[in-house]
Amino acid sequence: MTTKLKICGMKIPENIMAVAALQPDYLGFIFFRESKRFIEGLTPSFVSGLPAGIKKTGVFVNEELNRIAELAVLYGLQTIQLHGDEPPKYCMALRGLLADTGIELVKAFGIDEHFDFHKLDGYANIVDYFLFDTQTSGHGGSGTTFNWALLEKFKLNKPYFLSGGIGLDQVEQLKEIKDERLYAIDVNSRFELAPGLKDVDKLIDFKTKL
Repeated sequence: MTTKLKICGMKIPENIMAVAALQPDYLGFIFFRESKRFIEGLTPSFVSGLPAGIKKTGVFVNEELNRIAELAVLYGLQTIQLHGDEPPKYCMALRGLLADTGIELVKAFGIDEHFDFHKLDGYANIVDYFLFDTQTSGHGGSGTTFNWALLEKFKLNKPYFLSGGIGLDQVEQLKEIKDERLYAIDVNSRFELAPGLKDVDKLIDFKTKL
């Protein structure tokens, strides 16, 4: 299976159209107001009108459940990514709200040397994918990678997105990963000219080399 590509933190309409032309598998839109890449300014009709082959992903942080369900419909989201401290019970409730919509559910976790991979057990039968990011005081977008060797402690048979400071420098390292559970590469800040503004040439280079 070819590893999929997610480009996250999209914000500027003209730039989004240029990035969409590269046909990534996922485009991520951040619905967390404290983020420098907050979706404010993008209309629901613009997001929902993006090419059907690209899964429009809403990134939320500890958001109210009904609000997520409402925004998912409004913006035509096909994937929901939870990037906060959402417990399994919350994820189960959201799964119920999204029943029959076909919307994918991704739960993100910040990884460092102290991360307990057993905490994933409670989510394994609820979410479709995990996302492993670099542990930070914020909620992603740090531009730094974590030690991928830590994923040797991940024992569940669950596909995952790999995130956290991935740029052109990591291409060869990514090619060396032989884990069949690696479903998608998630890129963001290392391909930016400014928060939310992606360097299209760099993305073309990355996609070609990968």
